[in-house]
Amino acid sequence: MWRSVQFSRYGGPEVLDLVEMTAPVPGVGEVVVEVMAAGLNPGESSIREGRLDNEWPAHFPAGQGSDFAGFIAGAGAGVTGWKIGDAVLGHTVRGSQANFVTVPVGNIIHKPERLPWEIAGSLYVAATTAWQAVSGASPGPGRTVLVHAAHGGVGVIAAQLAKRRGARVIGTASPNSFDYLRQIGVIPVEYGPGFDERLRRIAPDGVDAELNRLGDNGLMNVDSTDTVVLEKIARLIADHQIVIPVAAIYPFERVRDAYRELEAGHAHGKIVLCMMPVEYAHQKVRGIDVRESEVTKDVPNRPPVPPIHEALPPVFGHRHHLAAAGPAAESSHSE
Repeated sequence: MWRSVQFSRYGGPEVLDLVEMTAPVPGVGEVVVEVMAAGLNPGESSIREGRLDNEWPAHFPAGQGSDFAGFIAGAGAGVTGWKIGDAVLGHTVRGSQANFVTVPVGNIIHKPERLPWEIAGSLYVAATTAWQAVSGASPGPGRTVLVHAAHGGVGVIAAQLAKRRGARVIGTASPNSFDYLRQIGVIPVEYGPGFDERLRRIAPDGVDAELNRLGDNGLMNVDSTDTVVLEKIARLIADHQIVIPVAAIYPFERVRDAYRELEAGHAHGKIVLCMMPVEYAHQKVRGIDVRESEVTKDVPNRPPVPPIHEALPPVFGHRHHLAAAGPAAESSHSE
């Protein structure tokens, strides 16, 4: 059974449902992608809540999601340079959170082999937004750039791009993110009361550029993809030149919980939906029970020990043998 995330009225995460979808058929110049991972973006919540109704109204029932990564499962007429089974990532308009998505070939790029699924599936909106913001700031040697929310999905990319251009980068964050920012070469500063004084101590001569309110809701509502920028950043991440933190990975069925965490505003990094998680035995992922450590389990007369919670990421599973034959193959396989 194939499903997609939809909502039929404006509201919070409670309006989101998983709805059965029909087998997609690609048109001319299109491909069908079996989605492995789909990222969440704050603008999607704004659309679902109706806050952008004047600019980009929803047409019910509405789909959700922009970023995705997966395998090509079908190709329409006129598609060249791609084959069934290719691993790809890309962008669509309000529809990536589904088992299958149909997009023009201009909306996808090849997934670098060393790029993890959870990052590939949550990359386009954050990467393109960060690239645009940094390009407008013109960072370089001798310049100081202030990046707000530097540990967020967009801010962390923007901060690292500015560093790569030689700028001195200061990033606002909560204290529990300071160590991470220092590891990527960003000078942390706590936001909140007293921020101006703290910033003056770090940058007495002021800053040359300030990247604030990093977000472009238009990227989630225009059916075109800047594949040049996407390829550049995907390659930088795959080559470990840029690091992207992942705050949480949720099974597809827990999409409501995923958006609740996103909308709480405390996530440090991307939140991602995994369509077919293959979990480790005894793993703890968002509340799943775990076991005690095997190291001491069979030791006679051992003293009681508290449970050890393993926070191991899930494996991103896939039906590659079915994807290689297209959605129709799964239909016949399940009959």
